[in-house]
Amino acid sequence: MQTHSQAHLSEKQVVLIVSDGAEFSRAVTSRWQSERVLPSFTLMGGELCRELDPQSFDVALVGPVRKNVLPGALKALEQTGKPVICVCAEEHVAHTVCNAQPGVVVLRQHEGWLDAVIQVTAETLRRCAATQRAQRAEASLETLQRQATLGRYMLDMRHTLNNTLTSVLGNAELLLLEPESLSIPARSQVETIRNMALRMHEILQRFSSLEKELSVMDRQDNGKEAGSTQAAAAASA
Repeated sequence: MQTHSQAHLSEKQVVLIVSDGAEFSRAVTSRWQSERVLPSFTLMGGELCRELDPQSFDVALVGPVRKNVLPGALKALEQTGKPVICVCAEEHVAHTVCNAQPGVVVLRQHEGWLDAVIQVTAETLRRCAATQRAQRAEASLETLQRQATLGRYMLDMRHTLNNTLTSVLGNAELLLLEPESLSIPARSQVETIRNMALRMHEILQRFSSLEKELSVMDRQDNGKEAGSTQAAAAASA
């Protein structure tokens, strides 16, 4: 396996070129040098195209491959779930690929085929990048929603927890007021309960402070939005 690594993309995208002919790989990589955005290229022969890591490339570009190897290579590539573009010189091969692997984009090797390959592959890379950004944003949103749910629950329950802690703390203090009624080990345990209750109380107080801070920020944001709306309305009047 050979790797031609010139990654000028902010997100390191990789085009996997599968071909048994070195000329095809040279033509594609040379033509791409004139493009504004240059991906990385990984070159691979048709017989090596087995058990691929889907995370190792973004788009697969298949060139001339021996006929007895092509079906297996395309099947292995399609199983990765990544976009696959197949360039066919012969019409009957293109027709066979379209029927056998409908998910593969097939391009005929007519005049000007190289420009078409670059355009289609570049557009596919852009779509892949957009999809990945959307997936990351969706995952981040789901995480924030879960955290917000947990935060709301803690805020809703803070009064109940605070009342429970007050009871625990009060009873611990009452026990400590009568040291002669407790053994030394028991007194140490009650002091631990008292101290831990105080720590939990401090944490709940911090929740209340955070709620107030967030409420102030919400009011400020709402005030800014109202001011912007009034300014826009005044400008359009």
